[in-house]
Amino acid sequence: MWWRSLKDSRYRQRWSERLAFYPKNQFNHSKPVIVFHAVSVGELHAAVPLIRSCQEALPDWTFTLTTTTVTGSARVKEIFGNSVQHCYMPYDTPGSIRRFLRAVKPRMLVILETELWPNLLFYSAQQHCQLLLLNARLSDKSFLNYRKYAKLTSSMLLSFHCVAAQFEQDAEHFRFLGLPEKNLHVTGTMKFDQEIDQEQQEAGLAMKKELQRPILVAGSTREGEEQKVLQAFKILLAALPELLLILVPRHPDRFDEVAKLLNKQAYKYVLRSSGEDVSIEKQILLGDSLGEMQFYFASADVAFVGGSLVNTGCQNIIEPAALGLPVITGPSLFNFQAVSELLLQASAMLVVNDANELAEKALLLLQDKERRKNMANAARATIKSNRGATDRQKQLILEAIHSDQ
Repeated sequence: MWWRSLKDSRYRQRWSERLAFYPKNQFNHSKPVIVFHAVSVGELHAAVPLIRSCQEALPDWTFTLTTTTVTGSARVKEIFGNSVQHCYMPYDTPGSIRRFLRAVKPRMLVILETELWPNLLFYSAQQHCQLLLLNARLSDKSFLNYRKYAKLTSSMLLSFHCVAAQFEQDAEHFRFLGLPEKNLHVTGTMKFDQEIDQEQQEAGLAMKKELQRPILVAGSTREGEEQKVLQAFKILLAALPELLLILVPRHPDRFDEVAKLLNKQAYKYVLRSSGEDVSIEKQILLGDSLGEMQFYFASADVAFVGGSLVNTGCQNIIEPAALGLPVITGPSLFNFQAVSELLLQASAMLVVNDANELAEKALLLLQDKERRKNMANAARATIKSNRGATDRQKQLILEAIHSDQ
């Protein structure tokens, strides 16, 4: 925490929570408690429609949301306010987990995506807390890692009342690791059901209309990736000198680092946090704000999704597709393998291998309005045809509650 706090001072706060030491009476036990654990912002955003729907269906339950990252924590408070209880999920030590369970007293723990921690699962099951793993994914890379500890993984999976795998390939991995078929469901991913923030979309479209210039967004870029994006941007400027690049690093603690990179390369840029207008002489808008990814995407003509030109498995490609943008990624797609296959089959997405290819494909799309429109329509159609996972997983929660009564 101290090391991470050198880049983000928020990591110096609430350390006692990380070890499950809480003020007396912090948690409400007057109603049965359901806990949703979303490790960070991406998992949280995908689960928002599910949590809100469950709040409507279960008015006699108390909802507690846990996260691991400070950005996830901040978004919980912004999105849900006082309608939920919130704390960090503590470190996975026996003492911390037992204190957490004694303090919160959950009847049900819903883990989102694939956060499998042995003490959390063991002691929750020991306390007769129902365990559900929803929106679960298991990439080839993660599968190989879990397979190294097959006995431990199998015992963890046997703790779950049910697991809702995103796609059949995820389900196959869970089967191989020892999850019984009766506890396994294939529901699709809730990220297809993610809500579009109308206010952000309208603000993005308004900025696009006001600027009247081609816009490329590079969203959720990771360390080592901005350099490649800027290399492509330099090539693009030669053909489209009026082009605006919106560059949005994935992690807030890297905003200053990326700003220094822009200064070093002598780009004319403006910080989103400054509130300044994006004048015509500015070449780059540095997205140094939180929770505005839909605003950035809505303002652009073409989206490059980061985490894909470096080997980190890609960030959320569904978000720009849902907003009707043609999507470009690099080759590292293991976090969204099934989704990327759907978008590629629909001709809604392009994959590039390096900065030169990124420049080539981006220029192709920026100069071809008809192709952008066709890709956008294909993207929206793909998203629409794969919706419904949220309702299916809500039913699994309600059925689990009913079976426990």
